[in-house]
Amino acid sequence: MTDNKPPTAEALTNGGEAHAVPTSTAQQYDLLPKLIPNLDRHLIFPLLEFLSGLEGDESAEVTKAKYELLKQTNMTDYVASLWQEINDSDEMPEEFVKKREEVLQRLSLFTEETSQIDELLNDESVVSNLRSDKVANLKFLEQQHGVTIQMVDMLYDYGRFQYSCGSYANSAHLLDQFRILSTDNDKASSASWGKLAADILTTNWEVVMEEVNKVKESIDTKLFNNPLAQLDHRTWLIHWTLFPFFNYEPARDTITEVLFSPSFINTIQTNCPWILRYLAAAVITSRSRTRNTGAYQKQLKDLVRVVRQEGYEYNDPVTEFVKALYVDFDFEAAQKKLEEAEEVLKGDFFLSASADAFVEAARHLISESYCKIHQRIDIRDLSARLGLSHDEGEKWIVNLIRDTRMDGKLDYQQGTVLMNHPANSVYQQVIERTKGSFFRTSVLR
Repeated sequence: MTDNKPPTAEALTNGGEAHAVPTSTAQQYDLLPKLIPNLDRHLIFPLLEFLSGLEGDESAEVTKAKYELLKQTNMTDYVASLWQEINDSDEMPEEFVKKREEVLQRLSLFTEETSQIDELLNDESVVSNLRSDKVANLKFLEQQHGVTIQMVDMLYDYGRFQYSCGSYANSAHLLDQFRILSTDNDKASSASWGKLAADILTTNWEVVMEEVNKVKESIDTKLFNNPLAQLDHRTWLIHWTLFPFFNYEPARDTITEVLFSPSFINTIQTNCPWILRYLAAAVITSRSRTRNTGAYQKQLKDLVRVVRQEGYEYNDPVTEFVKALYVDFDFEAAQKKLEEAEEVLKGDFFLSASADAFVEAARHLISESYCKIHQRIDIRDLSARLGLSHDEGEKWIVNLIRDTRMDGKLDYQQGTVLMNHPANSVYQQVIERTKGSFFRTSVLR
C-alpha cells in the first residue's frame, strides 16, 4: 500500500515513447506549464515521467518536481525513495517511518469501519432492493441493516484515502459505492471526479468514457446557474479527456464531437486555446477514416475558423500548419510548419504516438489541396513540398489519385500529372450556394 506509485508514462500512452533528445522547437512549444494547473497531481506524474524520458537520464529537477508533487500523498515509501535520491542518502528520515505507520493504522481503521456497508453493497439480495431514490435507499438500509449517514460518508473518506495511497482500483470501487447512496450533491460530484481520475490511472478506458459522460452531464445540469463554475469545470474536463482522447481509439470521434460542441469550443477559445493543438491533431489524423463524411468536412471547416480566430491568442507549428494550408494556401510554409509540427508532436506526452500518423495524413492534405488548385503538377516540385524524393513522390501521387479517386493522368515522360477539374454548371453553383438558405431562414423565424 505505502510502496505504491502512480503509473508510468508508458502505461498511460498508446505505444508512445519519449525521444532521447528534445529539440529546441519541442521545448519552445512545451505545453506542460499550461496543462499542470488543470490536472490532478496523480495525473501530472506520468507527464513528468515522459519528460524524464525526453531528457535521457532523469534530471535532478524532474526528481525534485516528482517529490514536491507527491510528498502530500500517502505513497510514503516511494516519496521516501525520491527524498533519498535527491539527498544522495541511504537512510530514511524518521518522518517517513512515522508517516508510514500512521498510514497503515488509518488503513486498518478504515477497513474495519467500512466492512459492514461494503459487505451489504456486495450482497446481491440487498442491492436488488435498492432503487433510484437515494433517500428511500438510505431509509431502507437504516431500518433493515443499521446503516447511517456517517457510514456512507466513511466510504467517501476511505475512497480518497485509497486514492492518495495510489490504490486507484480500490478507490474507484469505494467512490462508486458512495455515489450510489449519497444525497450530498457536492460530495457526489467530487466522488465522480475522483472516480474519473482513478479510472484514467488504471487505463480502464471504456469506464473512463462512461465517467466522462456523467461528469459532462453534471456540469451541464447541476451548474446551470453558475456560468463561471461551468467554465472552470469544462476546462478541467477538457484536459482530463486528453488521456482517453489519444489512447483509446473508440473515444476519438466521441470526444472530438464534444470538443466541437458550442459550449466546449467556447470554453477552449476563452480559457485554454492551447487545446487547439490536440483538436487539430485529432481532426487531421482522422482524415483516412472519415474524410468523405459530412461530419469530417464540418469539423475541418470549424477547426480552420477557430484557428484563424485564435491566432492572436495562441499558435504553434500544428495550428500554423492548418493556417498555412487552409487560410493562406502557402504550400511552402505548410511544409516547413509540418516539419516543425513533427518535432513538437514527438515531444508531447499525448501526441508522441500519433506523430507519424499526423505527418502521413498532413502530406495527403497538402497533396489534395495542391492538386485541387493546379491543372498541371510537376512531380519533382510536389515531392520537394512533401519532403520526399522524386521516386517516393511519384509513388505517393499514384497512390493519392487511386485512394481519393481524383481525375488525373500521370505523364512519365514529362514528369507531370495532368488534373481534370470539370467546372460546375451555373445551375449547380446556384444550388450549392443556396443549399442552406431555407434552413437559415426557418431559424430566423
